[in-house]
Amino acid sequence: MKTDTASRRDFLKASSFLTGGLLLPGWARALAPTKKRLTYKVAVVDLMILKRQKLGALQLTKDIGADGVEVDVGGLGQRETFDNQLANPEIRQQFIDKAKELNLEICSLAMTGFYAQSFATRPTYQRMIQDCLDTMKALNVKVAFLPLGTQGDLKKNPELRPAIVERLKVVGAMAKKAGVVVGIETALDATGEVALLKEINSKNIQIYFNFSNPLKEGRDLHQELKILGGKRICQIHATDEDGVWLQNNTRLDMNKVKQTLADINWEGWLVIERSRDANDARNVKKNFGANAAYLKSIFQS
Repeated sequence: MKTDTASRRDFLKASSFLTGGLLLPGWARALAPTKKRLTYKVAVVDLMILKRQKLGALQLTKDIGADGVEVDVGGLGQRETFDNQLANPEIRQQFIDKAKELNLEICSLAMTGFYAQSFATRPTYQRMIQDCLDTMKALNVKVAFLPLGTQGDLKKNPELRPAIVERLKVVGAMAKKAGVVVGIETALDATGEVALLKEINSKNIQIYFNFSNPLKEGRDLHQELKILGGKRICQIHATDEDGVWLQNNTRLDMNKVKQTLADINWEGWLVIERSRDANDARNVKKNFGANAAYLKSIFQS
């Protein structure tokens, strides 16, 4: 009969094999701690690669080396709704077929028309949102991007907060019915965004985080991510302002970002918006290709 010391020695020996990664019996494998590997995919913005709602955006996305693309729902201006070419079933099917052919995903639809237009005051905002949601359903896309923009800046225009909150409650209910999430981008810091989300009180309204927002305001990017937490962030624009590529950006430590995202248990799409070389800003394939390759080297290695 083995002594307690011998039994302990045998157990430690088995554990050493486990640590070494050798194949062990089921009882030994059950003792090994398991940790879910977080997954990240890299996308580009069709508007920023100069292919807004153009079928060619998909081939260019493939050439750049990204896994997917964020597609815009079209210009807004003073129209009652977006100039959305994807509302046309024939055009939409072309996008679906091409994406399948190239093994790409449409990760989100973007309502960038609200960068310059007022979400707080436009009378037909519900029609605009519904048109976007209908297109999302037809494309099987689960995230929409809604920037509150310059006219919806809650730091400069705090008087708009009641109207924006009320409208986002309506949008949250619409998104819930559609089974999707609408990600908003605001001018607030993370603490302010947490308060805003609590006021809206909808799980279908989340934050579409942009690395450049805290960086250009001198705030701590990592602290902002931790304050928001993984469950409040639906997607990330994972670039800074234009100037240099991500790999040359001294104020954005992407390895540290990866650790921070792991700390808050966030995974999902990292969408390249900017970080173009200022000396060659219109060289789409070069700029976005470099940034896509760099993000993949960090997050998919």
